[in-house]
Amino acid sequence: MSSHNVSISIDTTGRGWGSAWRTRDRDARAVISAAAAVSNGGRNGGSLEVVFASDATLRELNRRFRGKDKPTNVLSFPNPLTPFGSIILAFETIRDESLAQNKTFIDHAKHMILHGFLHLLGYDHEAAAERRLMERLEIRILADMGIPNPYLLAK
Repeated sequence: MSSHNVSISIDTTGRGWGSAWRTRDRDARAVISAAAAVSNGGRNGGSLEVVFASDATLRELNRRFRGKDKPTNVLSFPNPLTPFGSIILAFETIRDESLAQNKTFIDHAKHMILHGFLHLLGYDHEAAAERRLMERLEIRILADMGIPNPYLLAK
């Protein structure tokens, strides 16, 4: 399926996703479509893989590629052969964060897909100015999808 010239493939490897979010494939495509419509970084298209995985998978990837031996909610990996790449999400971390931050699981997972996609477009949050720009874009796209500002809920 294509969303604004983004060819999206989806894979579910982690347990829990199926029962927690039955419409994840359709919803993931909608998030990417909304993000691409607002800010595609000047790209004309490309391939994107979204993987719904587990904490164990994200922990291994985080250790191998970032030197951090712990799971994380989402990782993005650019692909040098296409303008995009892969977004990989950890079920248990996203579930636990959504509970701790008083967010719905699905809204938080959608935010993490968006967050990962924006990283693939070159957005970052290391410097304060970059973080503000990325957060404003996330808030705008999520609001257009009917999702509350995740940064207000997280506090």
